[in-house]
Amino acid sequence: MTATIINAIAVLCGTIIGLILKKNISSSFKNIVMLSSGVVTLVLGLQMAFEVPSAIAVLFSLLLGGFAGFALKIEDRIMALGNIIGGSEGGSDFGKGFLNASLLFCTGSMSIVGAIEAGTTGDYELILIKSIMDGFMAIVFAASYGKGVGASVITIIVYQGFFTLLGGWIEPVLGESGIAAMSAAGGFLLIFLALGLLGIKQIQTGNFLPALVFAPLMQYLYSFLPL
Repeated sequence: MTATIINAIAVLCGTIIGLILKKNISSSFKNIVMLSSGVVTLVLGLQMAFEVPSAIAVLFSLLLGGFAGFALKIEDRIMALGNIIGGSEGGSDFGKGFLNASLLFCTGSMSIVGAIEAGTTGDYELILIKSIMDGFMAIVFAASYGKGVGASVITIIVYQGFFTLLGGWIEPVLGESGIAAMSAAGGFLLIFLALGLLGIKQIQTGNFLPALVFAPLMQYLYSFLPL
């Protein structure tokens, strides 16, 4: 769990810096910050999506995940959780910061593979690299959304901690193709998120989170197709 804790600390430090900067920048500069974070998120998402092992498997993952997520109203529940954590200082910005930062920091392959490596081999390198990246992105996101970004450390600890503690069992079950499918699905979620940040189209990205669960299963079933 040491690597995950370091990751959480990096996000907290980035959030603090972002909050300090937020107080000293005008609304026009905040728009620049939002645009910059949107473009970077889009590029990260495209990089992950282009490594898709099977476009068909990921398509069905997004469809099934979206249906399940909208039925369960996952985004509304995450937003509500963020506002509960924020308490009297919560509000929509706090919830959005919590949701968007959680999506950004926990949907990539580095979260899964890095956490598994840290838990099974004690190799922290990948998570440390991710921690640096997350810290800088936390600065940008906190300058846009505020304190809610810092609350995403709860998601990081729970999510990455899960893969760290159970990595020895999870890795052989998912396999390389399963992890790649999860990462690709996560890439598409980041693209959805980026479209909202850029003001192109607001998508309830949180409702597509079940796609990360469906992705390894769809990839496994796809492997049986006679193609």
